[in-house]
Amino acid sequence: MNELQQLVDDIGRRSFDARSRHRGVPDSFDEALWRDLEETGLSRLVSSGDAGPAESAVVLAGLAKHAAAVPIAETDLLAAWLALQAGIAIPETGPLTVAVADAQRQGDRVVGSAHDVPWPRPGRVLLAARTDRGLHVGLTDEVGDADHNLAGEPRGSLVIDMPATDLQTLDLRVADELTRRGAWARCVQMVGALDAARDLTVAHTSERVQFGRALSKFQAVQHSLAAMAGETERARAAVTLAVAAASDYGFGSPVTDYAVTVAKVAVGRAVGPVTTIAHQLHGAIGVTVEHRLWLVTMRARSWVDDFGSTARYARRLGRIALSADAPWDVVVSCPGPR
Repeated sequence: MNELQQLVDDIGRRSFDARSRHRGVPDSFDEALWRDLEETGLSRLVSSGDAGPAESAVVLAGLAKHAAAVPIAETDLLAAWLALQAGIAIPETGPLTVAVADAQRQGDRVVGSAHDVPWPRPGRVLLAARTDRGLHVGLTDEVGDADHNLAGEPRGSLVIDMPATDLQTLDLRVADELTRRGAWARCVQMVGALDAARDLTVAHTSERVQFGRALSKFQAVQHSLAAMAGETERARAAVTLAVAAASDYGFGSPVTDYAVTVAKVAVGRAVGPVTTIAHQLHGAIGVTVEHRLWLVTMRARSWVDDFGSTARYARRLGRIALSADAPWDVVVSCPGPR
């Protein structure tokens, strides 16, 4: 695992250094990085069967630390997996993404819309339209309106009105697992981004001298750094549980469902304090798009609400605890498989 971590760090670092003066809003797809990921087998590590969630977490977190401009989670954990479930042929190379849509069946047609579709490219978007009859899946050439999130990552929207016969219909449990996989991936990526924000802030406060001594020597700054570290480690503990659950039980298990719910709450609550402290201690320099801090903190903030908001998962966690026969057991341990 250490070798994989080192490989991902090397690839991510080279990519960041090569594009350090060419980042902007919106950001652009990193073709060179994607080639490196494909050549090393990292672009479809899980969907190819070569590795599992633990290895995927190393890749996702490592690339997030370097603000990688590629849809690695969307390709490997979401689109490739969903295409396999639906028996849909997809391009064997290149990036993919998923358009998760709220839809309805109107006669023999599926009608709805998808918003905030990450990294949309023609012929590379797998539609996942959820209705009360199931999850309707198909590869589409439609891209829709172009936009971007806070970090400048491309986002699109789709209007759907197509025959149901053009789509494969899957059980709604597949839709639930798709959301769970997406939420899991974002939690892992956010912890990677928070790690980068912490490291950058520690380095900056150690190097920046004010009133004759480094900023890190001031007690108020030390308290802020400790608070940042505490929030980050709390989030990491929850994500570690989610990674272990996915590795041991799979993404379809109730154990993983519970662990991802906990992680989404813990990480979502950590993003605000950690990114705020990081920018406060960096001062004005940290809010420029050219600065590495901005690239990672804006990604973390942008990812918070992907695949469900923190509040939504907090309510869900509360319902799980209140409906249990022994609520305290739910709070202190992950529920066993059912």
